[in-house]
Amino acid sequence: MAPDITAVHTPRLTLRRFTPADLPWIQRLQADPQVMRYVGGVHDAEASEQFLQSRVLDDYTRHPGLGVWATLERSSGALVGMHLLNHMFGESHIQVGYVLAAEFWGRGYASEMCGAVLRYGFATLGLPRIVAITDLGNLGSQRVLLKCGLQRHGERAFAHPKYASGPYAWFHRDADEWLADVHASTSPST
Repeated sequence: MAPDITAVHTPRLTLRRFTPADLPWIQRLQADPQVMRYVGGVHDAEASEQFLQSRVLDDYTRHPGLGVWATLERSSGALVGMHLLNHMFGESHIQVGYVLAAEFWGRGYASEMCGAVLRYGFATLGLPRIVAITDLGNLGSQRVLLKCGLQRHGERAFAHPKYASGPYAWFHRDADEWLADVHASTSPST
């Protein structure tokens, strides 16, 4: 049985699985050119429906413990975006990522939940390495990934058509290093 993703939360945010009822919200998010600038461009309603079914809902069964999850504010219950821990298209790598609705940018939500998702991947799922990619021009996302404890390792291109606009900034971190750094930063100094 897969771990309960609702156990992954921060003081301000929590995760839950997406449901078919979330389709209108996903369609609005993926129709926003500002939001989708670095994540494949705007999707029409049909493409968003396909994304929800094949990349989100079907993957909950295909890859227990991994997924794309709804990110919510704990105080209001507002759906603010999505965080993910899943397979890169055409690759064996497990990636971390996120997309936030523009009205929630600048609040630290991306890095706050990204760190919690990394901890879940390393400590709960026992993944040996987690990677991330971002568009070379997306300096904000690169800062988020560094803040979460990933390390940049140059640039990479990928064969899958989904990544045709690459190369991308390439980040990764091994579990033992990441967990040791997190432990060291939360241990009281002597």
